[in-house]
Amino acid sequence: MSTNITWHAGKFSREEREKLLGHKGLTIWFTGLSASGKSTLASALEQHLISKGVPSYRLDGDNIRFGLNKDLGFGPKDREENIRRIAEVAKLFADSTTIALTSFISPYRSDRDAARKLHEDSSIPFIEVFVDAPLEVVEQRDPKGLYKKAKAGEIKEFTGISAPYESPLSPEIHIHTDQTTIEEGVE
Repeated sequence: MSTNITWHAGKFSREEREKLLGHKGLTIWFTGLSASGKSTLASALEQHLISKGVPSYRLDGDNIRFGLNKDLGFGPKDREENIRRIAEVAKLFADSTTIALTSFISPYRSDRDAARKLHEDSSIPFIEVFVDAPLEVVEQRDPKGLYKKAKAGEIKEFTGISAPYESPLSPEIHIHTDQTTIEEGVE
């Protein structure tokens, strides 16, 4: 735990920044099983927003593990820390008036609730998007071959197979990607 630190405020408050830049930041949190379409939807939404001149940035689960979270595994404690860190980063992006698009399995409801609370405590909007597809559909998609490896015992603690996924109880948006096109999901 860090001690002897002091928050250093910038020259602009978030409200002043929003007024000067003409928009607000927020976090859109995509959650769902591997291969449910989280990254695909977040990427398409990012492209749509940027084409409209809206600053946005996609924080992707795999991409983050190449750098910021490369020291974390996939056990429950590491997953919790992974989501805690990304929630903090997303909050910083949103505070800067950027729309943070996070695509993380984030399998535990309590971790997503903590991410939401972190944003709410700073008066930053947080939108949870449940990217939902049945297990048999994501197993058929399986672009990385992960479900096959998990079922063969080659991957331990794989969400949906040997580790739990706790579906959101009240997401702001619920997209069934087995019934919805990418374009419809973006809308």
